[in-house]
Formats: sequence, C-alpha cells, structure tokens
Amino acid sequence: MSDMTDEEYATLDDLWTKTTPKVNFSRLGTFARQKMLLECLDGVASNYIYTRSLALQKSPSEIIGEMVREKIAEYR
Repeated sequence: MSDMTDEEYATLDDLWTKTTPKVNFSRLGTFARQKMLLECLDGVASNYIYTRSLALQKSPSEIIGEMVREKIAEYR
C-alpha cells in the first residue's frame, strides 16, 4: 500500500474508523484454549506440562499429545 495517494489513505482511514470489523468472541484463540487446557489439571501436572512446553518450545497440547501417545505405545 505504499503507492497510495494521500486521498486514498484518508479514505481508507475513514472507512476503517467508521466500519471497524466485529470480533467474534465466541471462538477462543490459541492462548485461551491452551490456558483452559491447563486449568483442567491439578497444579503439579499443570506446572510440569507448562515447564516442559517452555523447555522444548512446544505447546502444552503437543506435550500432552506426546505423553498420551507414549502411554498408548506401552499397551501395544
């Protein structure tokens, strides 16, 4: 958009100022879902998963998924 004229910038600014898009708060974002996932667990489990996710640079759901897959593999 670097090739817009001042008039086009003003028109675009006016459009976005008057017609701000609505945000759908009924759908949770990634961070909210991850937080809800950890809130379902007890404190020790939540801290463990959160610490592992930071150390391994993965999301908490990825850590939990790996743990579940390891348990499933034990039963095969």
